[in-house]
Amino acid sequence: MKRDIQALIAQMTLEEKAGMCSGLDFWRLKGVERLGIPTIMVTDGPHGLRKQRGGTDHLGIFDSVPATCYPSAAGMASSWDRELIGKVGVALGEECQAEDIAVLLGPGANIKRSPLCGRNFEYFSEDPYLSSEMATSHIQGVQSQGVGTSLKHFAANNQEHRRMGVDAVVDERTLREIYLASFEGAVKNGQPWTVMSAYNKVNGTFASENSYLLTDILKEEWGHEGFVVTDWGANNNRVDGLVAGQELEMPSSGGLGDRKIVAAVLSGMLSIEALDRAVERIVRIIFMSVDQKKQDASYDQDEHHRLARTVASETMVLLKNEDNLLPLAQGKRVAVIGAFAQKPRYQGGGSSHIKPTQMDVPLEEIQKLAGDGATIVYAQGYHADKDDLDASLIDEAVKAAREADVVIVIAGLPDRYESEGYDRKHLHMPANQNQLIEAIAGVQSNVAVVLLNGSPVEMPWIGKVKSILEAYLGGQAVGGAIADVLFGVANPSGKLAETFPMKLSDNPSFLFFPGEGNRVEYREGIFVGYRYYDTKEIKPLFPFGYGLSYTTFAYENLTIDSTEIKDTDSVNVQVTVQNTGTRAGKEVVQLYVRDVESTVIRPSKELKGFAKIELQPGEKKTVNFTLDKRAFAYYNTQLKDWHVETGDFDIMIGRSSEDIVLTSTLQVQSTVTVKMVCDRNAMLSDLLSDPQRAPIVQGLLQQFQEGVGVSMTELQSTEGMGEMFAEMMKYMPLRSLVAFSQGAFTDEMLDGLVYQLNQL
Repeated sequence: MKRDIQALIAQMTLEEKAGMCSGLDFWRLKGVERLGIPTIMVTDGPHGLRKQRGGTDHLGIFDSVPATCYPSAAGMASSWDRELIGKVGVALGEECQAEDIAVLLGPGANIKRSPLCGRNFEYFSEDPYLSSEMATSHIQGVQSQGVGTSLKHFAANNQEHRRMGVDAVVDERTLREIYLASFEGAVKNGQPWTVMSAYNKVNGTFASENSYLLTDILKEEWGHEGFVVTDWGANNNRVDGLVAGQELEMPSSGGLGDRKIVAAVLSGMLSIEALDRAVERIVRIIFMSVDQKKQDASYDQDEHHRLARTVASETMVLLKNEDNLLPLAQGKRVAVIGAFAQKPRYQGGGSSHIKPTQMDVPLEEIQKLAGDGATIVYAQGYHADKDDLDASLIDEAVKAAREADVVIVIAGLPDRYESEGYDRKHLHMPANQNQLIEAIAGVQSNVAVVLLNGSPVEMPWIGKVKSILEAYLGGQAVGGAIADVLFGVANPSGKLAETFPMKLSDNPSFLFFPGEGNRVEYREGIFVGYRYYDTKEIKPLFPFGYGLSYTTFAYENLTIDSTEIKDTDSVNVQVTVQNTGTRAGKEVVQLYVRDVESTVIRPSKELKGFAKIELQPGEKKTVNFTLDKRAFAYYNTQLKDWHVETGDFDIMIGRSSEDIVLTSTLQVQSTVTVKMVCDRNAMLSDLLSDPQRAPIVQGLLQQFQEGVGVSMTELQSTEGMGEMFAEMMKYMPLRSLVAFSQGAFTDEMLDGLVYQLNQL
């Protein structure tokens, strides 16, 4: 239905306009009944619907309606599967329609700056390209069902510690290349109905009042058409926020924010035009929801549970598989050990907590697939609610392990170790779990460890077990998916979307996280995650993009359709992959780019493309990638734009960031010249490297040498002097020529030279 929104706004009173800019209550937006503008409801969360039956609780204390709980974002990103995440989005949209929800609050696209962030389970990756691609697919899937999304938390919300007051201090290049890039592609390609601003400050200004972020970048540069909503309780100054581009305050402020807006308009501090623009964005989304509302909407809970099981199996990452212990053969004596085997940890704590429609128990699902003649013995092994060692539980587990053919230990991080609201202090698993695994490995060589956790852990026992399966927080079907992977019903195809460090101090943010008081400086700059580990040549426990399979893959025939392009062109890259094993499987083909020689500091490689393909035994497929300017560019703060330097770029195909199997080289010609601004302190080396300025400077240096009575021939006749003099001259500023010329080159001459150089 076509509506004249501006005409409706013209009929509103000032108080009604102000009222549209805050919530009706905890989850609903206001409407204007007399004008036919309804209220709509928004709710958490990214991996499942959390619609409360009653009350206004934000943290999940009160009861919620049952909904399908899918794997959290940490696992979803490990699928590296755009299509699969899109399917989850569609399913989430169907459930929102059935519950009359207009906007689902997610996905979370913040970068995993540190593995300690308590909310990392809710975020996709340490890499902005992978994160933005996953977020885009999620947004497109949900919104295909006429339900909006809320891309969050914009921006630089990378820790829970002091999150409502901390100032994230990030230089412009790092902000653009890492922390904003994670949102940029999702906004431009997914066009989320809403974007949620973060609690924290960014470079001194609260994100909810940051006009540079909300208006200059989000609205004007990226073209976001929806509205910006505060994170719940993130409003600081309502009028400043509205001026900056923060349209909606949530939850309800009981009219306080509305009265401030009215007063600001009446006093002239806020223009009525700015208020009208904000109301127009909100009303437009309300009517988008109304017009796409499906009557009598419903969904098949069993079908969605089956999807959750498929998705969970695709997100799991096989980290180790010595002697091909997995997949397990049927009919074995299997000891299943660990409290999580009976009561798995399947989602993270906090505002995204889902009440599942049903729950797969790992022990029960393993029993179903173990086959005829199998013996399954269970031992608790540890207490999930405390770290204390229980000797009787250890003894029981060791006895079961000794008598089994193979042991499956299901371990990981309990709820109290990672949650919204606080950060982790270390990367350790509970001591009783580590001691359990050590004890079992002491009596049994065939041990497989399954991990349920939302972020990386240290593994002191890694050399004593044969197999490790990272299951992340796999949602309500995690038990069935674990069984499917363990017994080969599903071939593991997940790849890590984050680096697992050997130890916490290896992490690039270690010295600067979580900051001092209410200030955290991102001093590691662009070197986040694998960009740091690979460039610094620090060996991680498991690298970014890593993951094993029950089959093997071979790569060949890397081709680029041009050996030289301009930065305004696109280039096509192809590579052929073959399944060289005996099982059908899926492989994630990863494309990285490296600037071979750069005048700015850049990582040794950056992810710029990926594709997940399925191959039958012996089958070959050719994968195609298209690279444009952004694949080769860095953010130039002088230009305020993305810039490519002329030169060679390596195109690298890898199984992970650490395992590059094919490389080819492409030359890119820049069409943009970065104009050098000269002053008295311009370095001679920089001027000599500029084709336009070099002849002038070379002539000047010749005159300088003649003026001081020293020739290069004389210097070179003295051992080492010529080279020393040349090096000294390279890194001298122009003004030094005045100081050392003995009057032959004056300040006035220098000023004239600077003027001449700046005219080029």
